[in-house]
Amino acid sequence: MEEVFVNKVANSGLITLNLEDYFPQGDRCFIDIKDVLFMGMVLKEKDFRDWVKDHDWNSYQSKNVAIGCTADAIVPTWAYMLMASKLSGIALEVVFGDLQALEAVLWRNALSRINAQDYTNEKMVIKGCGDLPVTAAAYAEITRILTPVAKSIMYGEPCSTVPVFKSKQ
Repeated sequence: MEEVFVNKVANSGLITLNLEDYFPQGDRCFIDIKDVLFMGMVLKEKDFRDWVKDHDWNSYQSKNVAIGCTADAIVPTWAYMLMASKLSGIALEVVFGDLQALEAVLWRNALSRINAQDYTNEKMVIKGCGDLPVTAAAYAEITRILTPVAKSIMYGEPCSTVPVFKSKQ
């Protein structure tokens, strides 16, 4: 008698979602204004405005840009507004914060294209391993998107998953 192998994964009804398919494109860079500060601590308006006027903003063409200051200094809000205005129409995305904050915004934007209703009452596996650097922010965002509609959410590979969420229905 020949033994029949049953592919339980194929018959499970699991839908695998690979976040790499939504990987945000474009270079990422951080503009740190600490070197523009007087004595590394104080923003002088005239000096800062001169820097903004002379800075090569076109070098950020089609890039994703985070703007901030790594020095322990008080920087007026208008300084970041001025930088953002110069990057408008040049950079793909501009955020206040570090590269991690930029990455979170890029993933939120990319994953917002998903129609959550397509996954209503589905058993979802969010693929866990791959070649591209998918951030924890991306996994948290897809969980936020799918939790209201999915029957269950798991992390990993269909053959080896970690349960994350199960609907109470």
